[in-house]
Amino acid sequence: MPDTFIDVPAFTRDDVHVESRDVAYKGYFRIDRFTLTHPLFDGGRSESLCREVFERGAVGAVLPYDPVCDRVVLIEQFRPGPFAKGDDCWLLESVAGVLEEGESPEELARREAHEEAGCEITELVPVYRFYTSPGACTETVDMFCGRVDSSGIGGTHGLADEGEDIRVHVMMREAAMNLLASGRIVNAKTIIALQWLALNHMTLRQRWS
Repeated sequence: MPDTFIDVPAFTRDDVHVESRDVAYKGYFRIDRFTLTHPLFDGGRSESLCREVFERGAVGAVLPYDPVCDRVVLIEQFRPGPFAKGDDCWLLESVAGVLEEGESPEELARREAHEEAGCEITELVPVYRFYTSPGACTETVDMFCGRVDSSGIGGTHGLADEGEDIRVHVMMREAAMNLLASGRIVNAKTIIALQWLALNHMTLRQRWS
């Protein structure tokens, strides 16, 4: 059977008609309520749809990697989402944060690596830019892999005025991959970053060593 994938979007955002947009909730985060219609693949338009969207904004993330020692740096912290669901709520993650006004994703990656893990990024390689939950959330993540010297990295970090209490873990790349394979790592951006590293670590070591 021939490949039917066509790498040209059928529609654009201009084809969506917004009938109304209201703020449904505003607190630490914001939720907007849209009433809209969009075109259908078979022709015509959809009925009016009411959809709430979690306004999260842009996020930058970085997986610190030491190419000399072949080690990765992960952080561990409490997460209320898994807690509310009834799951384990201290997660192993890559470094990440929300972009501040006027800040680039690269600047954020370096800043958060220092604040959350106490490490200095000397070079960044873009991994992917992706939506975390496009059916309900505006959040996009610019993911990087960052070169670090892992010697001396560890301890507890984070900004007290933001309620952060972050433990740093430095481990061999293979150990991190074992955690990934066992299901111990459940944070999506960290899974993506480690899978990318599994495919690209040899190239990185050649480039950075």
